[in-house]
Amino acid sequence: MAVSSALCIFSLLALVQAQSESQQPKIQLRLAGDKRKHYEGRLEVSYNNEWGTICDDDFSIEAANVACKELGFLGAVAWSPSAKFGQGEGRIWLDNVHCTGREKSLAECPSNGFGVSDCRHSEDVGVICNQKRIPGHRFINTMNNNVETLEERVEEIRIRPISSHLKRIPVTEGYVEIKERGKWRQICDEDWTPLNNRVVCGMYGFPGDKNYNNKAYKSLSMRKKKNYWGFSVNCTGNEAHLSSCRLGKPLEPKRNGTCGRGLPVVVSCVPGRAFAPSSSTGFRKAYRPEQPLVRLRGGSNIGEGRVEVLKNGVWGTVCDDNWNLRAATVVCRELGFGSAKEALTGAKLGQGMGPVHMNEVECSGFEKSLTDCYFNNDALGCSHEEDAAVRCNIPAMGFQKRIRLSGGRNPYEGRVEVLTEKNGSLVWGTVCSENWGIVEAMVVCRQLGLGFASHAFQETWYWAGDASADNVVMSGVRCSGTEMSLPQCLHHGKHISCPKGGGRFAAGVSCSDTAPDLVLNAQLVEQTTYLEDRPMYALQCALEENCLSSTAKKNDHSSYRRLLRFSSQIHNVGQSDFRPKLGYHAWTWHECHRHYHSIEVFTHYDLLSLNGTKVAEGHKASFCLEDTQCDEGIQKRYVCANFGEQGITVGCWDTYRHDIDCQWIDITDIKPGDYIFQVVINPYYDVAESDYTNNVMKCKCRYDGYRIWTYHCHTGEDSSPKEEENSVTHPYVVLNP
Repeated sequence: MAVSSALCIFSLLALVQAQSESQQPKIQLRLAGDKRKHYEGRLEVSYNNEWGTICDDDFSIEAANVACKELGFLGAVAWSPSAKFGQGEGRIWLDNVHCTGREKSLAECPSNGFGVSDCRHSEDVGVICNQKRIPGHRFINTMNNNVETLEERVEEIRIRPISSHLKRIPVTEGYVEIKERGKWRQICDEDWTPLNNRVVCGMYGFPGDKNYNNKAYKSLSMRKKKNYWGFSVNCTGNEAHLSSCRLGKPLEPKRNGTCGRGLPVVVSCVPGRAFAPSSSTGFRKAYRPEQPLVRLRGGSNIGEGRVEVLKNGVWGTVCDDNWNLRAATVVCRELGFGSAKEALTGAKLGQGMGPVHMNEVECSGFEKSLTDCYFNNDALGCSHEEDAAVRCNIPAMGFQKRIRLSGGRNPYEGRVEVLTEKNGSLVWGTVCSENWGIVEAMVVCRQLGLGFASHAFQETWYWAGDASADNVVMSGVRCSGTEMSLPQCLHHGKHISCPKGGGRFAAGVSCSDTAPDLVLNAQLVEQTTYLEDRPMYALQCALEENCLSSTAKKNDHSSYRRLLRFSSQIHNVGQSDFRPKLGYHAWTWHECHRHYHSIEVFTHYDLLSLNGTKVAEGHKASFCLEDTQCDEGIQKRYVCANFGEQGITVGCWDTYRHDIDCQWIDITDIKPGDYIFQVVINPYYDVAESDYTNNVMKCKCRYDGYRIWTYHCHTGEDSSPKEEENSVTHPYVVLNP
């Protein structure tokens, strides 16, 4: 009797559960709006075949988790109130949503009821999902409106090359296949459009597509059994990923496995200049693009960085107001990459210097250059804290498979080991550490996808690497810093020359996600330059520290030296603090000035002839590397007083006033004429930086024997100085003590 009652109760519960599930409203979700990644956006719900939004009142991370899982992602990372991804249109279907996180659908969560809301679209909620998808997730279509995206239906997408193209790197051509429920399926090309090609090529790192030999694929498809996916695809061409495209009409299955008169979809993509193979030299040794109107700075990998544009000969940044994936993709394609993976805001990849050239950028997505997009010239209210940046899709080159770090305490450090061919087989070996420096280490970290180099090591005896890989297989490595992989750097090839050998003297690196970036304030240099005639008796300490020309050693104490003086203000606009390479124990004490040098040569000051020959020089040791001032809201961390810690905090700057020792160039022996005044920060790359191109400042200089003019001072590649007679500023005359 008891068993019978239990069975009745169980049956009743099952019936109630089935009835509640059948009575549950049928909804469908999607991510929309001004998204910067394909796994984030305004959360929209379709109810009764009508799309609407969800109010942010009482929304929670638990509700975001339910929504993201319903969309096929592993969960939610965060959620955003107040229409962060733009205001939606139509009905606000849900308000005061309360989820526990265990629900299978947002429709199961208690709310005010569908369509019951006192919200406005300024309160539309958005979600940021975990970009990893639920393995084997299958989206169940409950709507008959054919506007859902592929995102909820597929696990993975690939370009599968035919056998004759298998060894080509990168893979630029092949069948487009979708993985569904663990099986790879082809797509029928009956409703396939060039816009779909554009999206597929873009997501694999290619800026465009081209025609291919249709006969070869047609012949191949006749001989092989096909397994078609059940839908067509409808892209607008602006999607960052094929999974963001909308589904087309369902495919009507044929008994013979065909798709009507169609064939499997094939794409043939065009690689950008940096990734295009050359018949004579293979891949280019280094990526040196021609002078464009747009460039990327401050990124650790190729295809990422702060967006900078050239206007009237001056480089400037882009304000992040309205910055989105569409504008970011225009930048990426313009520079020879694919579509954008991320449109970054808030100076995520470092702050720029100089003007903000563009604000409120609006692109259709099909412009050839960012400068073709609509934008507001007025950047009033924009600061460099709002500099826009991008991360682009780049082709899979397989570089990471041919290098590794061994023996380190964590995956970010270790002895460098490379995979090379020897006697017909692939073997792992070490890299000779002779002349190994931070620039070479930067290339290694980039190749591994580990960010920036923080240190380069010429001894690695403390890292027990793989004993079978002790032999040196690469020597004479010299990199420019723009290479994508170590083999692209200059090296000895098969003729290894390494006197010290490998083992304990093998090259090593440590990598970091972030790096500092020092930039000199060129305007301040131009404003503070002047001449001073100073007696030798007041320059004895400067002579001891080699801050004067070599001819000064022959002068008596009553003679004078003519000094070109100026102030320098060095900003750290990177993402981590600038610290001396050496610790306290290795700093050098200078008795004459009675201070420590944490970096023996921090800056070079040079006067060059117009053909670039050095005619006068000076240098500045880092005897006091500290935070002189900081941007609002940033706390000073480094003070030199009392043997304190030295460095420059992100968002701070170190000022060397014109009136301190060695803050000059000795021009006593210089003849009147036109010159180039140059300052180089961190000239020997003693400390890693995210961008070395902005470490050089140059000015035009005119000296008539009594006065000096400096004009057109610019940092790095910020501008091209113009030789115009009427643009010379007022002269700075000699000041006698």
